Parts: sequence; C-alpha cells; structure tokens
Amino acid sequence: MLRIQTQDRVLLGPGPSSVYPEVLKAMATPLVGHLDPYFLEVMTDMQSKLRRVFQTENELTLAMSGTGSAGMETVFVNLLEPGDKVLIGICGVFGERMKDVAERCGAEVITVRADWGESIAPEQVEAVLRSTNGITAVALVHAETSTGVRQPLEEISRLTHEYGALFIVDAVTSLGGIPVEIDRLDIDACYSGTQKCLGAPPGLAPVTLNNAALERVRSRKTKVQSWYLDLNMVANYWGQERFYHHTAPISMVFALHEALSLLLDEGLENSFARHARNGELLQQGLESMGLELFAAQGYRLPELTSVVFPDRYDEGQLRKRLLDEYNIEVGAGLGPLKGKAWRIGLMGHSSSLANVTLLLQAMTELMGE
Repeated sequence: MLRIQTQDRVLLGPGPSSVYPEVLKAMATPLVGHLDPYFLEVMTDMQSKLRRVFQTENELTLAMSGTGSAGMETVFVNLLEPGDKVLIGICGVFGERMKDVAERCGAEVITVRADWGESIAPEQVEAVLRSTNGITAVALVHAETSTGVRQPLEEISRLTHEYGALFIVDAVTSLGGIPVEIDRLDIDACYSGTQKCLGAPPGLAPVTLNNAALERVRSRKTKVQSWYLDLNMVANYWGQERFYHHTAPISMVFALHEALSLLLDEGLENSFARHARNGELLQQGLESMGLELFAAQGYRLPELTSVVFPDRYDEGQLRKRLLDEYNIEVGAGLGPLKGKAWRIGLMGHSSSLANVTLLLQAMTELMGE
C-alpha cells in the first residue's frame, strides 16, 4: 500500500512554490465548523489582510474555494452574460484560457495578440475600443506564467474606462511578488491563487471586485451560469450576514491566513524587493551561462523566468536529471517553447538567494558534463 512520503523537493517551477513551515503548521490546526464563530472571525481578518495585499479598499474581497482557475471562472461567469462583448489580450497560454472561459459564458470574444515573449501594447487595445461599440470588459494577464512576461496595466486601464468598459486582471502569478495596486490602477475585478507568491498550497483563489464590477453582478439580466461561483450568494457567506453557501475548505483558510500574515509581517515592499533581487540574480546567472531569456527586455517578471536552451541540449533530460539528482523541480516550456525552454519560479518561500545559488550550481554541473 502506497503511503505518502516526504520528498523535500525544492520547488522552483511555475507553481506550486514551496510552502512556509508556519503555513504547514496552520494547516494542521484542528478543524472547527465553517460557521463556527472563531472561523468566521478568521475569515473576516483574512479579508482585511487580502485587501492590504491587493492594495485595495474593495468591500467584496474574499477567497473563493478552488485554485486560481476558479478565480478566473468566478470573475468571468459573474461579469459576463450571453452576447456581451469582451476584449482579451493574448500573449500566452493563460490569455487563451481567458478566451475559452469567456466563450463558455456565451460572450462575444474579441482578441488582440502579441508574440510570445512580448506584452500587449495600449495602442492595440485602443484601436479595438475605438472601432467596436459596446465592449463591456477588457481582460489581461498581469504575469503570463507561460512566458515570464510582465504586462503593463496603467495605460490600458485608463483607455478601458475612457470607453466605459470594466477592466479585469489575472494576478495569479503576480500577487505578493510584484505590485498589483488594485485601487491606484483602477482595476475593476482581479483574481489570484495561493500557490505562487503567497507561499501557501493550492486550493483558494483570492478575488476582489470594486463597486462598478459589483453593480454589474447585481444588475444581471440572467442567472450566473455557475451556482457554486455565484457571487450574489457567496458574498453573503463572506459578508455581514454569514449565510451558509457551501462548506469552506477550513484548513486552507487557516493556511492562507497565516501566509498573508507572514507576507504582511515581511512588508509588501520588502517582498517585492526580495523577488526583484533574486529574479535579477537568477537571470544574470543564466545569461552568464550563455542561455537566452525568452521574455523581452524590460518586461521580464522577477518571479517567473523562461529560459531557452541551445539545440545541443536536451532540456527534458536535463530537467529530469535536475529532479532525480538534485531534487529540484522546474517547469517545462509550453506552446512554442515546448522542448526548448524551462520555466523557473522564484515565488514566495521559494524566492531566496540560497535557491538561486543551488539551482545555478546544479545547472552548471549538469550542463558542463
């Protein structure tokens, strides 16, 4: 009979990242009921912490049961109705996923695209907004996990609101690692995940909506297609009424609460600086080894790096040996990068000088043979 064994992996892939020891301890806290007064108090405090991490005052800020993809579905199924026009920027896998989810909502999807490794330009978005009437939302991925590209948001947010649309942002790989700044950037709806820069296991999806987005949810002409993700009901469980909706993943709420506490104890700016510092050291080290960074200069994420190997290397075999011999996990390339690149994550608890040094030394040894 198979028994779970400790592997002690060094998780340096695109997620999940390593979990803080304090978070693992929090997960082992004895269960209480999902309507227990103590648990409701933890939920309320976690919402307050999430607002600080999202850098927002949004009342509707909560953690949906499910991974980051559940956050994506939550936002789209609540904000879009059949026939709505939505503009989606695509420069990687997760922009494509946005498109798929929006189409399943019955929306008419219009896309603007950039080459993999590049970001969406404001001029592309403005051209579509100017030429197409009735666009209800514009959606972008802030940190494209498939390419390592950081998407600038400020100018596109301004254009989106100038044309009367809602601005939706995927912050699954960015929250806690780089500034998201919901209020300053006037982001109407945003979602994330727990297993990246927050340093918790996968299982919850932080979501925040401002008043404009919330009004769209409340004024729908049709029912939200998902009962489980319907914010009209879920918000009542997370709000003052505390009406039962579903059994929350109690241990994951304890875990996220602890992870947010650790992040805020460190300080957001300190966390951003740590991710930036370690990402820069890694990227400099990779380039010094003669490897190519895939994301365009000036748009590279510090927490997720895509690196391309010359044809003389079998990246799959190198990656397997890295796991087998050094116990280090990194991610394979996706799409046009499949078989050519690694995706290296330095997120949350995994973002440390020790891990950068360990990985670069292991790569030097493997590639030098």
